[in-house]
Amino acid sequence: MSVLDVLELQSGDRMTREEFHRIYERMPASFRAELIGGIVYVTSPLRRRHGTCHATLAALFVNYAARTPGVEVGDNTTILLGEDAEPQPDLYLRVLPEFGGQSRTSEDDDVVGAPELIAEVAHSSRAIDLHAKKGDYARYGVIEYLVALLPERRLVGFDLRTDRDCLPDADGIYRSRTFPGLWVHVEALFDNETSRVMDSLDRGLATPSHAGLVSSLQARRRTPGGTSPSST
Repeated sequence: MSVLDVLELQSGDRMTREEFHRIYERMPASFRAELIGGIVYVTSPLRRRHGTCHATLAALFVNYAARTPGVEVGDNTTILLGEDAEPQPDLYLRVLPEFGGQSRTSEDDDVVGAPELIAEVAHSSRAIDLHAKKGDYARYGVIEYLVALLPERRLVGFDLRTDRDCLPDADGIYRSRTFPGLWVHVEALFDNETSRVMDSLDRGLATPSHAGLVSSLQARRRTPGGTSPSST
């Protein structure tokens, strides 16, 4: 039986991204699966701890993007990452194409290419998130990768350009290397204390490094005609 005869996706199926995407579009809206390294992974039902941590981290990302013009946040969005990779990460932050970002938006409103930062909340998916997904994200150009490990209550980051771990500082705050001012209070994140998470973010957004990022993005912004303000 060829891939073209497949009527539904099953974990362990091997196929190209084009084959996966064609079959996935025929599946019910509630169905979720990812293609990682050419292998299909059907997503298991998510538990409460995953949902609450995801919601808190998403709120932080949304507030960061709201204060950083040119940065977009996405939640459970399909990303056309590479020829054998179509993940649906829990969250991403990307610099929009018109501000010089490395991904683009297709005519069908898909994200094509690697967002600058991807975040996953890991429990039952821990092995996949830390190995197979990490490998794909590194191979296709994601710069920074965050994994919230629920059982250990740990937030680990990876600089995928150098394959180096990025850990919270001594004060318990994770400071993004890719998006200055994105500060994550780790204990508050896992305790779902949104006010403490936002207080920490506010401190990050008040730093000169975040102001510098905003200025840099504004300088790189292209007008509808394709030029940046500094070139006009």
